[in-house]
Amino acid sequence: MYDRLDHRRKQLSSRAPGLDLPSPYLLFLGDAVDAGYAKTAFGLRDWAPEKCIGELALPAATVTTGLPRLSPAEAAAAGARSMVIGIANSGGVIAPQWMPALLDALDAGLDLVSGMHNRLNDDARLGEKAERLGRRLIDVRTPPAEIPVATGEKRSGKRLLTVGTDCALGKKYSALAIARGFVGRGVRSDFRATGQTGIMIAGGGIPMDAVVADFAAGAAEMLSPAADPGHWDVIEGQGSLFHPAYAGVSLALLHGSQPDVIVVCHDASRPTMLGHPDFPLPHVAEVIELNLRLGSRTNPAIRCGGVTFNTAALEPDEAEAMLAREAERLGLPVADPIRGGSRFERLLDSCLG
Repeated sequence: MYDRLDHRRKQLSSRAPGLDLPSPYLLFLGDAVDAGYAKTAFGLRDWAPEKCIGELALPAATVTTGLPRLSPAEAAAAGARSMVIGIANSGGVIAPQWMPALLDALDAGLDLVSGMHNRLNDDARLGEKAERLGRRLIDVRTPPAEIPVATGEKRSGKRLLTVGTDCALGKKYSALAIARGFVGRGVRSDFRATGQTGIMIAGGGIPMDAVVADFAAGAAEMLSPAADPGHWDVIEGQGSLFHPAYAGVSLALLHGSQPDVIVVCHDASRPTMLGHPDFPLPHVAEVIELNLRLGSRTNPAIRCGGVTFNTAALEPDEAEAMLAREAERLGLPVADPIRGGSRFERLLDSCLG
């Protein structure tokens, strides 16, 4: 059985402006039928469990976090202060069929927190009710003002960027686990959140996919500024250079963060891109080669520290055999960061050099 995460993980800081999110949370799953699109809910459950009271799902949903199913009124009675939209669907759209549940949450006394591209504050029904009831509408996917254009200039300090073969397969979890592993070894390290879920977990960051394209690499520079020579910024990756829709944000992060080390993230159970079944996942070796080639534009010394595999669908013996096979094939440390163990420790060794 796949080991559950250690819920007593240290919260990792961010230099970006902090957020004041009212917790505990009721996690809203909408009508999700694919766990990959509920990554916000799962991320909060796994990395901020003390802030999560329960879940609310519409009848059509087949995804669950395993938390108690509660109505907004029941969650409020149990101490919840807000309902978080736990979905990260294609396009970041607040679906019309979710609206009754969102309005019910406001009626029950809960604030609403969203990381969608659609803003809660842009909906007149939500805005009117929130104002009348004295509730807050909090849109997390809001980048800071006055992001500079990237300079490409080398900065002090060290940086690690997680990159992927696809979306929603472990870049955030890998970055959090690596940053935690560095801190556990006495290495000064900070997790840098670049997506709505990571920002909710860390309490700060920059939502890279909400930044105007010309300023995206500048946002990555802003997120990981010059630091002490021994300090590591572990930067959450987004998308994939091979993705037909989201390669742009991946390249901006690669150029702007100027990583000294990349870690490639892969889900071996996924044959095609999430939501794009006509596009097969690239081979891990292809992903390593392309990221190193393009990343060398702003950091000629870039290298690959290893590979993380999401093996949640495998039994322990199957997972171990796959990780061993891939490590031999690639000639790099390969580990599942959630399973941990000696393979993950070797990956940390490789990243630190």
